[in-house]
Amino acid sequence: MDLANGDSQDVYGLNNDIISQLMMTRGVAPDDIERHASPTMREFLPDPSAFRDMDAAAERIAAAVLTQEKVTIYGDYDVDGATSAALLIELLRDLGLDADYYIPDRLLEGYGPSGEALVRLSDDGSSLIVTVDCGAMAFEALEMARDAGVDVIVVDHHKCAAELPPTAALVNPNRLDESDLAASHGHLAAVGVAFLLSIAITRNLRARGFFEDRQEPNLMALLDLVALGTVADVAALHGLNRAFVSQGLKILARRERIGMAALMDASRLKRVPQASDLGFALGPRINAGGRIGESTLGVKLLTTKDPEEARAIAEQLSALNEERRAIEAEVQEAAEAQLANQHNMAVQVLSGDGWHPGVIGIVAGRIKEKTGKPSIVIANDADGTGKGSGRSISGVDLGAQIIAAREQGLLVAGGGHAMAAGLTIALDKLPAFTEFLDTRLARDVERARAAQSMQLDLSLAPGGLTPDLIETLDIAGPFGVGWPAPRIAVGPVRIVKADIVGKDHLRIIAAGDDGRSFKGIAFRAAETEMAQTLLHRSKGRRFHLAGRAKIDDWGPRPAAELHLEDAAFAD
Repeated sequence: MDLANGDSQDVYGLNNDIISQLMMTRGVAPDDIERHASPTMREFLPDPSAFRDMDAAAERIAAAVLTQEKVTIYGDYDVDGATSAALLIELLRDLGLDADYYIPDRLLEGYGPSGEALVRLSDDGSSLIVTVDCGAMAFEALEMARDAGVDVIVVDHHKCAAELPPTAALVNPNRLDESDLAASHGHLAAVGVAFLLSIAITRNLRARGFFEDRQEPNLMALLDLVALGTVADVAALHGLNRAFVSQGLKILARRERIGMAALMDASRLKRVPQASDLGFALGPRINAGGRIGESTLGVKLLTTKDPEEARAIAEQLSALNEERRAIEAEVQEAAEAQLANQHNMAVQVLSGDGWHPGVIGIVAGRIKEKTGKPSIVIANDADGTGKGSGRSISGVDLGAQIIAAREQGLLVAGGGHAMAAGLTIALDKLPAFTEFLDTRLARDVERARAAQSMQLDLSLAPGGLTPDLIETLDIAGPFGVGWPAPRIAVGPVRIVKADIVGKDHLRIIAAGDDGRSFKGIAFRAAETEMAQTLLHRSKGRRFHLAGRAKIDDWGPRPAAELHLEDAAFAD
């Protein structure tokens, strides 16, 4: 396989001062700008053998291919799990092995592999099970699988304990015993780890002469899955992840994967997809199946070869996504009602009866945005336990403390990574758990919040906010967590018009002294101090506005608009 195939691109003149400045403010050394402006697989891909157990996993899967064993891919019900499972299923199909898959039901089985399911798959004839995006902390389940005589390979990226569960191989850059090179890739999503495994499998089979009379799989064609899973899992877009997403977007633009094309059609995405589309249009639809619908829909869509089936599944996922939004709004309203009793807590821990477990992660993210603190939202079950999902802020490792709470006996189960975590808790231990987090994280949260500031990349007069400028800034993409889109300040401006659209979005028209005007929008901001000031106290005042510049392509010709984040009086 030629990983450089289709991997080159024009770097659009790296002497451009704006692009160079954007790169350097994101931690790129001046002599390394070109590599990051054109993030290719060749420049960023590590040797997969640098990861512990990678070669053992590749050896075992290659043996299964050669002997035509029955293999099952055991995925998670979110986008990262669905794309990871789809990637390995497609790879094995290309290698002549039609693997089965198993995606647990979020409500009935919960997160991660269950011992009962693993044993059942073994009884049904699977001699090898590969878990993706789960399994790193599944000690009891993997012990049951071992006792049943089935080999299990874990491909994961969540935090690990010092002791590892019994497996045939456990590939995870966040193992505590990893080499420095592998550990530096701890920001990979599970689908990125699965892609590295696909390289190792192909290399192992090549060494065995497997491809002497058959074509090697086109691994580059899998990068659309890697890009989707990486962005949707909110993985940091630096290093290898930038190459994954940059190259994966090119594959997506070709619309060669039937299920992905159907998903773009259902999302009404007609233009060339951008990284933000993966997180806000495609990803939520895949997630909707696992959250409130059928957990297998995502994998079915991404692996089908039938255009009609793909269209039907994509439409079903879109309908489920709309239903999810309504459920989410109800849970969020109930969760926000509890905030008044927790204003002094370092971590917001909110719980309620009847809350749908499928939306608690989204609501936790909304609460985190509203309060600026790590937040955990727990759906209480009638049996006295609760399922929880947490989201953290930069600089506060929530996953590590969830693991610590589990080890202290405060949780039935729990794990995750720095920015997100999941848990199961006996509700009578909820007060002790809340106090534990408050004590352990109070200093980290205080330090992280004190260090927060709005970093600006560029300051403009209104006339400088143009589609050409936005196209120039986009050269420094793809943007996401760890590699933020440029934030610009525009002003001074007068507010010509301000109103609320949708449920709670602020929309404005602003005009500058240079006679140029532009539109701006602030999502879910109607009740904020900024929105209230621009709505009711802007007459006769001038402002500097800060936010992200975007292209508005709904009109007859593209126009620049500002996605507002803050405002300040100019005089």
